[in-house]
Amino acid sequence: MSRRDALQRLSAGFGAIGLAGMLNAAPKQQITPRAKRVIFLFMNGAPSHIDTFDPKPALKKYEGQQPSGKLYKAPKTSGFMSSPLRFEKCGQSGIEVSESLPALGSIIDDCCVIRSMHTNVPNHEPALLMMNTGNIQPIRPSLGSWVLYGLGTENENLPGFVVLRPTPNIVVGPALWSNSFLPAEYQATGVITSDMAVDKLVANVRNPVLSATTQRRQIDLIQRLNGIHAARRDHDSTLEAQIKAMETAYRMQSAASDAFDISKERAKTRELYGDTPFGRSCLLARRLAESGVRYVSVYYTSSNNQPWDTHSDHYKRHPELCADSDRASAALISDLKQRGMLEDTLVVWTGEFGRTPYSQDNPDKKKQTDPMKRGRDHHHTAFSTLLAGGGVKGGLAYGTSDELGMNAQENPVHVHDLHATILHLLGLDHEKLTYRYAGRDFRLTDVFGKVVTDILA
Repeated sequence: MSRRDALQRLSAGFGAIGLAGMLNAAPKQQITPRAKRVIFLFMNGAPSHIDTFDPKPALKKYEGQQPSGKLYKAPKTSGFMSSPLRFEKCGQSGIEVSESLPALGSIIDDCCVIRSMHTNVPNHEPALLMMNTGNIQPIRPSLGSWVLYGLGTENENLPGFVVLRPTPNIVVGPALWSNSFLPAEYQATGVITSDMAVDKLVANVRNPVLSATTQRRQIDLIQRLNGIHAARRDHDSTLEAQIKAMETAYRMQSAASDAFDISKERAKTRELYGDTPFGRSCLLARRLAESGVRYVSVYYTSSNNQPWDTHSDHYKRHPELCADSDRASAALISDLKQRGMLEDTLVVWTGEFGRTPYSQDNPDKKKQTDPMKRGRDHHHTAFSTLLAGGGVKGGLAYGTSDELGMNAQENPVHVHDLHATILHLLGLDHEKLTYRYAGRDFRLTDVFGKVVTDILA
Protein backbone atom coordinates (compact mmCIF):
# COMPACT_ATOMS: atom_id res chain seq x y z
CA MET A 1 0.00 0.00 0.00
CA SER A 2 1.36 3.40 -0.97
CA ARG A 3 1.32 6.35 1.45
CA ARG A 4 -1.33 7.97 -0.72
CA ASP A 5 -3.62 4.91 -0.46
CA ALA A 6 -3.07 4.72 3.28
CA LEU A 7 -4.05 8.37 3.77
CA GLN A 8 -7.15 8.00 1.62
CA ARG A 9 -8.36 4.84 3.36
CA LEU A 10 -7.75 6.26 6.81
CA SER A 11 -9.67 9.40 5.79
CA ALA A 12 -7.09 11.42 7.64
CA GLY A 13 -6.58 14.05 4.97
CA PHE A 14 -3.98 16.73 5.41
CA GLY A 15 -3.77 16.22 9.15
CA ALA A 16 -2.13 12.89 8.48
CA ILE A 17 0.31 14.54 6.07
CA GLY A 18 1.37 16.80 8.92
CA LEU A 19 1.56 13.82 11.27
CA ALA A 20 3.72 11.94 8.78
CA GLY A 21 6.08 14.90 8.65
CA MET A 22 6.27 15.02 12.44
CA LEU A 23 6.97 11.29 12.66
CA ASN A 24 9.67 11.57 9.99
CA ALA A 25 11.32 14.36 12.01
CA ALA A 26 11.24 12.38 15.27
CA PRO A 27 14.75 11.95 16.75
CA LYS A 28 16.53 8.69 15.90
CA GLN A 29 18.42 8.65 19.20
CA GLN A 30 19.57 5.34 20.64
CA ILE A 31 21.80 6.76 23.38
CA THR A 32 21.12 9.19 26.21
CA PRO A 33 22.23 12.50 24.68
CA ARG A 34 24.69 14.83 26.37
CA ALA A 35 24.42 17.59 23.77
CA LYS A 36 21.45 19.11 21.97
CA ARG A 37 23.30 21.12 19.38
CA VAL A 38 26.70 21.68 17.75
CA ILE A 39 28.66 24.81 16.86
CA PHE A 40 31.49 23.81 14.53
CA LEU A 41 34.25 26.42 14.27
CA PHE A 42 36.17 25.49 11.15
CA MET A 43 39.66 26.93 10.80
CA ASN A 44 39.71 26.88 7.02
CA GLY A 45 43.21 26.30 5.67
CA ALA A 46 44.61 24.31 8.62
CA PRO A 47 46.37 25.78 11.69
CA SER A 48 49.77 24.49 12.75
CA HIS A 49 49.38 22.03 15.63
CA ILE A 50 52.94 22.60 16.87
CA ASP A 51 52.24 26.35 17.21
CA THR A 52 48.87 26.03 18.98
CA PHE A 53 48.16 23.02 21.23
CA ASP A 54 51.02 20.52 20.73
CA PRO A 55 54.40 21.79 21.98
CA LYS A 56 57.44 20.08 20.49
CA PRO A 57 60.64 21.23 22.27
CA ALA A 58 62.56 18.35 20.66
CA LEU A 59 62.42 20.23 17.34
CA LYS A 60 65.15 22.56 18.65
CA LYS A 61 67.45 19.58 18.98
CA TYR A 62 66.89 18.67 15.31
CA GLU A 63 66.73 22.24 13.99
CA GLY A 64 67.74 22.38 10.32
CA GLN A 65 68.17 18.64 9.96
CA GLN A 66 66.50 17.11 6.94
CA PRO A 67 63.52 14.85 7.64
CA SER A 68 63.34 11.51 5.89
CA GLY A 69 60.63 9.09 4.91
CA LYS A 70 57.55 9.35 2.75
CA LEU A 71 56.31 12.56 4.43
CA TYR A 72 59.41 14.49 3.41
CA LYS A 73 58.69 16.78 0.46
CA ALA A 74 62.10 17.58 -1.01
CA PRO A 75 63.46 19.98 -2.15
CA LYS A 76 61.17 22.57 -0.54
CA THR A 77 62.47 22.43 3.02
CA SER A 78 65.29 23.91 5.04
CA GLY A 79 64.86 21.14 7.60
CA PHE A 80 63.03 20.85 10.89
CA MET A 81 61.87 24.18 12.27
CA SER A 82 61.06 24.65 15.94
CA SER A 83 58.39 27.06 17.08
CA PRO A 84 59.61 30.39 18.47
CA LEU A 85 56.35 30.67 20.41
CA ARG A 86 56.29 29.99 24.16
CA PHE A 87 53.98 27.36 25.55
CA GLU A 88 52.58 27.94 29.01
CA LYS A 89 50.79 25.61 31.41
CA CYS A 90 47.26 26.99 31.65
CA GLY A 91 44.42 26.61 34.11
CA GLN A 92 44.17 24.12 36.95
CA SER A 93 44.76 21.31 34.45
CA GLY A 94 48.14 22.68 33.38
CA ILE A 95 47.56 21.97 29.69
CA GLU A 96 50.25 23.64 27.60
CA VAL A 97 48.88 26.18 25.13
CA SER A 98 50.79 28.50 22.80
CA GLU A 99 51.18 32.15 23.74
CA SER A 100 49.40 32.90 20.44
CA LEU A 101 46.13 31.62 22.00
CA PRO A 102 45.95 33.37 25.39
CA ALA A 103 42.14 33.57 25.51
CA LEU A 104 41.64 29.87 24.84
CA GLY A 105 44.45 29.17 27.29
CA SER A 106 42.54 31.08 29.97
CA ILE A 107 39.51 28.76 29.61
CA ILE A 108 41.38 25.53 28.84
CA ASP A 109 39.83 23.86 31.90
CA ASP A 110 36.53 23.90 29.97
CA CYS A 111 38.14 22.31 26.91
CA CYS A 112 39.46 18.99 25.71
CA VAL A 113 42.44 19.07 23.34
CA ILE A 114 42.95 16.04 21.11
CA ARG A 115 46.62 15.99 20.09
CA SER A 116 46.50 12.77 18.09
CA MET A 117 44.17 13.61 15.21
CA HIS A 118 44.96 12.30 11.75
CA THR A 119 43.23 12.19 8.38
CA ASN A 120 43.68 10.58 4.96
CA VAL A 121 45.11 13.15 2.56
CA PRO A 122 47.33 16.27 2.91
CA ASN A 123 45.49 18.28 0.24
CA HIS A 124 42.87 20.86 1.08
CA GLU A 125 39.96 19.71 -1.07
CA PRO A 126 39.83 16.04 -0.01
CA ALA A 127 40.74 16.87 3.60
CA LEU A 128 38.03 19.54 3.80
CA LEU A 129 35.52 17.04 2.45
CA MET A 130 36.70 14.37 4.90
CA MET A 131 36.29 16.64 7.92
CA ASN A 132 32.90 17.92 6.78
CA THR A 133 31.37 14.83 5.15
CA GLY A 134 33.46 11.80 6.13
CA ASN A 135 34.55 11.15 2.54
CA ILE A 136 37.34 12.60 0.39
CA GLN A 137 35.03 12.97 -2.63
CA PRO A 138 32.04 15.36 -2.92
CA ILE A 139 29.44 12.58 -2.92
CA ARG A 140 28.25 12.27 0.69
CA PRO A 141 26.00 14.26 3.04
CA SER A 142 27.67 16.66 5.45
CA LEU A 143 27.94 16.08 9.18
CA GLY A 144 25.38 18.83 9.77
CA SER A 145 22.89 17.16 7.41
CA TRP A 146 23.34 13.81 9.17
CA VAL A 147 22.75 15.51 12.55
CA LEU A 148 19.58 17.19 11.28
CA TYR A 149 18.39 13.91 9.73
CA GLY A 150 19.00 12.12 13.03
CA LEU A 151 17.53 14.68 15.41
CA GLY A 152 15.23 16.97 13.45
CA THR A 153 14.93 20.62 14.36
CA GLU A 154 14.22 22.27 17.71
CA ASN A 155 12.58 25.29 16.09
CA GLU A 156 10.15 25.19 13.17
CA ASN A 157 10.62 28.92 12.61
CA LEU A 158 14.27 28.72 11.56
CA PRO A 159 16.44 26.35 9.52
CA GLY A 160 17.90 23.48 11.51
CA PHE A 161 21.33 23.68 9.87
CA VAL A 162 23.00 27.04 9.15
CA VAL A 163 26.41 27.71 7.60
CA LEU A 164 28.02 31.09 8.31
CA ARG A 165 30.85 32.17 6.03
CA PRO A 166 32.32 35.65 5.48
CA THR A 167 32.89 35.06 1.77
CA PRO A 168 31.45 32.80 -0.93
CA ASN A 169 35.02 31.86 -1.88
CA ILE A 170 35.47 28.94 0.52
CA VAL A 171 37.57 26.16 -1.00
CA VAL A 172 35.28 23.35 -2.28
CA GLY A 173 32.23 25.38 -1.25
CA PRO A 174 28.66 24.01 -1.06
CA ALA A 175 29.73 20.35 -1.23
CA LEU A 176 31.01 20.82 2.34
CA TRP A 177 27.49 21.40 3.67
CA SER A 178 25.48 19.46 1.09
CA ASN A 179 22.65 17.07 1.97
CA SER A 180 23.74 14.89 -1.02
CA PHE A 181 21.37 11.91 -1.18
CA LEU A 182 19.58 12.75 2.07
CA PRO A 183 16.18 14.41 1.55
CA ALA A 184 16.40 18.07 0.56
CA GLU A 185 15.00 19.30 3.87
CA TYR A 186 18.35 18.43 5.49
CA GLN A 187 20.30 20.83 3.26
CA ALA A 188 22.05 23.69 5.05
CA THR A 189 21.01 27.30 4.77
CA GLY A 190 24.14 29.19 3.71
CA VAL A 191 24.58 32.74 4.99
CA ILE A 192 27.26 35.21 3.85
CA THR A 193 28.25 37.27 6.90
CA SER A 194 30.27 40.04 5.24
CA ASP A 195 27.30 42.38 5.83
CA MET A 196 25.53 41.75 9.14
CA ALA A 197 22.40 43.77 8.31
CA VAL A 198 19.51 41.35 8.78
CA ASP A 199 17.96 42.06 5.38
CA LYS A 200 21.33 41.18 3.80
CA LEU A 201 21.96 38.06 5.89
CA VAL A 202 18.54 36.59 5.06
CA ALA A 203 17.55 38.45 1.93
CA ASN A 204 14.08 38.33 0.37
CA VAL A 205 12.37 36.83 3.41
CA ARG A 206 10.12 39.80 4.13
CA ASN A 207 7.15 40.35 1.84
CA PRO A 208 7.21 44.04 0.86
CA VAL A 209 3.50 44.16 -0.04
CA LEU A 210 1.28 41.69 1.83
CA SER A 211 0.42 41.70 5.52
CA ALA A 212 1.15 38.64 7.67
CA THR A 213 -2.56 37.73 7.78
CA THR A 214 -2.92 37.91 4.00
CA GLN A 215 0.25 35.91 3.52
CA ARG A 216 -1.03 33.25 5.94
CA ARG A 217 -4.23 32.85 3.94
CA GLN A 218 -2.26 32.72 0.70
CA ILE A 219 0.26 30.16 1.91
CA ASP A 220 -2.50 27.97 3.40
CA LEU A 221 -4.13 27.81 -0.02
CA ILE A 222 -0.83 27.11 -1.77
CA GLN A 223 0.06 24.43 0.75
CA ARG A 224 -3.28 22.68 0.23
CA LEU A 225 -2.64 22.65 -3.51
CA ASN A 226 0.90 21.46 -2.88
CA GLY A 227 -0.42 18.70 -0.65
CA ILE A 228 -2.68 17.43 -3.43
CA HIS A 229 0.20 17.69 -5.88
CA ALA A 230 2.51 15.76 -3.52
CA ALA A 231 -0.06 13.03 -2.82
CA ARG A 232 -0.33 12.31 -6.54
CA ARG A 233 3.42 11.80 -6.67
CA ASP A 234 3.65 9.42 -3.73
CA HIS A 235 5.05 12.29 -1.63
CA ASP A 236 8.30 12.88 -3.45
CA SER A 237 10.89 13.95 -0.85
CA THR A 238 12.21 16.85 -2.93
CA LEU A 239 8.73 18.25 -3.44
CA GLU A 240 7.88 17.85 0.25
CA ALA A 241 11.12 19.67 1.15
CA GLN A 242 10.09 22.57 -1.10
CA ILE A 243 6.67 22.71 0.58
CA LYS A 244 8.32 22.73 4.02
CA ALA A 245 10.80 25.40 2.89
CA MET A 246 7.92 27.71 1.90
CA GLU A 247 6.36 27.31 5.33
CA THR A 248 9.68 27.92 7.07
CA ALA A 249 10.32 31.02 4.94
CA TYR A 250 6.96 32.42 5.99
CA ARG A 251 7.66 31.88 9.69
CA MET A 252 11.21 33.22 9.34
CA GLN A 253 9.89 36.71 8.61
CA SER A 254 9.51 37.32 12.32
CA ALA A 255 11.91 34.75 13.81
CA ALA A 256 14.89 35.60 11.59
CA SER A 257 14.61 39.31 12.30
CA ASP A 258 15.28 38.55 15.93
CA ALA A 259 17.72 35.62 15.80
CA PHE A 260 19.99 37.05 13.08
CA ASP A 261 20.17 40.58 14.52
CA ILE A 262 23.35 40.81 16.62
CA SER A 263 22.74 44.54 17.12
CA LYS A 264 20.28 43.49 19.83
CA GLU A 265 23.22 42.27 21.91
CA ARG A 266 24.70 44.52 24.56
CA ALA A 267 27.75 46.52 23.48
CA LYS A 268 29.78 44.71 26.16
CA THR A 269 28.90 41.33 24.64
CA ARG A 270 29.75 42.44 21.11
CA GLU A 271 33.06 43.77 22.39
CA LEU A 272 33.79 40.41 24.03
CA TYR A 273 33.64 38.65 20.64
CA GLY A 274 35.42 41.39 18.70
CA ASP A 275 34.31 43.43 15.71
CA THR A 276 35.70 41.11 13.02
CA PRO A 277 33.95 38.84 10.50
CA PHE A 278 34.74 35.78 12.60
CA GLY A 279 33.84 37.47 15.89
CA ARG A 280 30.48 38.61 14.57
CA SER A 281 29.83 35.16 13.11
CA CYS A 282 30.57 33.46 16.44
CA LEU A 283 28.15 35.81 18.19
CA LEU A 284 25.52 35.07 15.56
CA ALA A 285 26.17 31.34 16.01
CA ARG A 286 25.39 31.65 19.71
CA ARG A 287 22.16 33.53 18.96
CA LEU A 288 21.11 30.87 16.46
CA ALA A 289 21.90 28.06 18.90
CA GLU A 290 19.89 29.92 21.54
CA SER A 291 16.98 30.10 19.08
CA GLY A 292 16.93 26.36 18.47
CA VAL A 293 19.17 25.90 15.43
CA ARG A 294 20.53 22.38 15.77
CA TYR A 295 23.84 22.71 13.90
CA VAL A 296 25.82 25.85 13.05
CA SER A 297 29.06 25.82 11.05
CA VAL A 298 31.28 28.90 11.18
CA TYR A 299 33.98 29.00 8.50
CA TYR A 300 36.99 31.09 9.38
CA THR A 301 38.85 33.51 7.22
CA SER A 302 40.69 36.51 8.61
CA SER A 303 39.55 40.13 8.35
CA ASN A 304 41.39 40.40 5.02
CA ASN A 305 39.97 37.07 3.77
CA GLN A 306 43.13 35.03 4.43
CA PRO A 307 42.81 31.36 5.47
CA TRP A 308 45.24 29.48 7.73
CA ASP A 309 47.22 28.22 4.72
CA THR A 310 50.60 29.63 5.78
CA HIS A 311 53.03 28.35 3.14
CA SER A 312 55.18 31.44 3.63
CA ASP A 313 55.69 34.11 6.31
CA HIS A 314 54.28 31.63 8.79
CA TYR A 315 55.41 33.41 11.94
CA LYS A 316 54.06 36.71 10.72
CA ARG A 317 50.67 35.38 9.66
CA HIS A 318 50.10 32.72 12.31
CA PRO A 319 49.89 35.15 15.29
CA GLU A 320 47.59 37.43 13.28
CA LEU A 321 45.24 34.57 12.47
CA CYS A 322 45.35 33.34 16.06
CA ALA A 323 44.51 36.73 17.56
CA ASP A 324 41.19 36.94 15.73
CA SER A 325 40.17 33.30 16.13
CA ASP A 326 41.36 33.02 19.74
CA ARG A 327 39.34 35.94 21.03
CA ALA A 328 36.08 35.02 19.34
CA SER A 329 36.33 31.27 20.04
CA ALA A 330 37.02 31.78 23.73
CA ALA A 331 34.27 34.39 23.93
CA LEU A 332 31.79 31.93 22.46
CA ILE A 333 32.68 29.18 24.94
CA SER A 334 32.62 31.60 27.89
CA ASP A 335 29.33 33.15 26.77
CA LEU A 336 27.68 29.75 26.38
CA LYS A 337 28.90 28.76 29.85
CA GLN A 338 27.65 31.98 31.43
CA ARG A 339 24.21 31.37 29.89
CA GLY A 340 24.06 27.76 31.08
CA MET A 341 24.20 26.49 27.48
CA LEU A 342 27.70 24.98 27.34
CA GLU A 343 26.68 21.77 29.08
CA ASP A 344 24.38 20.84 26.19
CA THR A 345 26.16 22.65 23.33
CA LEU A 346 29.17 20.96 21.77
CA VAL A 347 31.76 23.39 20.38
CA VAL A 348 34.35 22.00 17.95
CA TRP A 349 37.46 23.99 16.91
CA THR A 350 39.54 22.38 14.18
CA GLY A 351 41.12 22.63 10.75
CA GLU A 352 41.22 19.97 8.06
CA PHE A 353 44.78 18.87 9.00
CA GLY A 354 47.94 20.31 10.60
CA ARG A 355 51.19 21.74 9.23
CA THR A 356 54.66 20.26 8.83
CA PRO A 357 57.19 20.32 11.68
CA TYR A 358 59.77 21.22 9.05
CA SER A 359 59.91 24.41 7.03
CA GLN A 360 58.70 25.19 3.56
CA ASP A 361 60.76 27.63 1.56
CA ASN A 362 59.33 30.17 -0.85
CA PRO A 363 58.07 28.93 -4.23
CA ASP A 364 61.21 30.26 -6.00
CA LYS A 365 62.99 27.25 -4.39
CA LYS A 366 65.67 29.45 -2.87
CA LYS A 367 66.56 28.56 0.68
CA GLN A 368 65.25 31.15 3.11
CA THR A 369 67.87 32.24 5.62
CA ASP A 370 65.33 34.05 7.79
CA PRO A 371 63.25 31.43 9.67
CA MET A 372 60.49 33.98 10.20
CA LYS A 373 59.95 34.14 6.44
CA ARG A 374 59.57 30.43 6.03
CA GLY A 375 56.27 28.60 5.86
CA ARG A 376 54.85 25.27 6.92
CA ASP A 377 53.34 22.86 4.42
CA HIS A 378 50.25 20.63 4.69
CA HIS A 379 50.48 17.77 7.20
CA HIS A 380 47.81 15.09 7.68
CA THR A 381 49.34 12.44 9.96
CA ALA A 382 49.14 14.52 13.14
CA PHE A 383 47.16 17.59 14.15
CA SER A 384 45.08 18.97 17.01
CA THR A 385 41.37 19.53 17.59
CA LEU A 386 39.73 21.34 20.51
CA LEU A 387 36.31 20.42 21.93
CA ALA A 388 34.29 22.12 24.66
CA GLY A 389 30.95 21.47 26.36
CA GLY A 390 28.32 18.98 25.28
CA GLY A 391 29.43 16.13 27.56
CA VAL A 392 33.19 16.35 26.90
CA LYS A 393 35.72 16.31 29.75
CA GLY A 394 37.22 19.73 30.39
CA GLY A 395 40.87 20.22 31.25
CA LEU A 396 41.97 17.15 29.29
CA ALA A 397 44.78 16.75 26.78
CA TYR A 398 44.08 13.47 25.00
CA GLY A 399 46.48 11.48 22.85
CA THR A 400 49.92 12.47 21.63
CA SER A 401 51.88 12.88 18.46
CA ASP A 402 55.50 11.73 18.34
CA GLU A 403 58.31 13.92 19.67
CA LEU A 404 58.56 15.89 16.41
CA GLY A 405 54.82 16.19 15.73
CA MET A 406 55.09 14.05 12.59
CA ASN A 407 52.66 11.23 13.40
CA ALA A 408 49.80 10.56 15.80
CA GLN A 409 51.26 8.18 18.35
CA GLU A 410 49.32 7.49 21.55
CA ASN A 411 45.53 7.06 21.24
CA PRO A 412 45.30 8.13 17.58
CA VAL A 413 41.94 9.67 16.61
CA HIS A 414 40.86 9.60 12.98
CA VAL A 415 38.26 12.00 11.60
CA HIS A 416 35.81 9.06 11.50
CA ASP A 417 36.36 8.62 15.25
CA LEU A 418 35.70 12.31 15.84
CA HIS A 419 32.45 12.09 13.86
CA ALA A 420 31.38 8.95 15.74
CA THR A 421 32.01 10.75 19.03
CA ILE A 422 30.08 13.86 18.01
CA LEU A 423 27.07 11.73 17.03
CA HIS A 424 27.37 9.76 20.29
CA LEU A 425 27.27 12.95 22.35
CA LEU A 426 24.07 13.89 20.49
CA GLY A 427 22.52 10.52 21.37
CA LEU A 428 23.07 8.94 17.96
CA ASP A 429 24.78 5.61 17.30
CA HIS A 430 26.99 6.21 14.27
CA GLU A 431 26.58 2.58 13.18
CA LYS A 432 22.77 2.77 13.30
CA LEU A 433 22.21 6.22 11.86
CA THR A 434 21.82 5.04 8.28
CA TYR A 435 20.01 6.06 5.12
CA ARG A 436 19.19 3.65 2.33
CA TYR A 437 20.24 4.91 -1.08
CA ALA A 438 21.04 3.15 -4.37
CA GLY A 439 20.38 -0.25 -2.84
CA ARG A 440 22.60 -0.01 0.24
CA ASP A 441 22.65 1.59 3.68
CA PHE A 442 24.98 4.57 4.04
CA ARG A 443 26.25 6.22 7.19
CA LEU A 444 28.47 9.19 8.02
CA THR A 445 31.39 7.03 9.17
CA ASP A 446 31.08 4.51 6.29
CA VAL A 447 32.48 1.24 7.75
CA PHE A 448 34.90 2.97 10.12
CA GLY A 449 34.92 4.97 13.33
CA LYS A 450 34.86 4.33 17.05
CA VAL A 451 33.62 6.54 19.85
CA VAL A 452 36.48 8.09 21.85
CA THR A 453 35.00 7.18 25.22
CA ASP A 454 38.01 8.46 27.21
CA ILE A 455 37.08 12.09 26.48
CA LEU A 456 33.45 11.75 27.63
CA ALA A 457 32.57 13.39 30.94
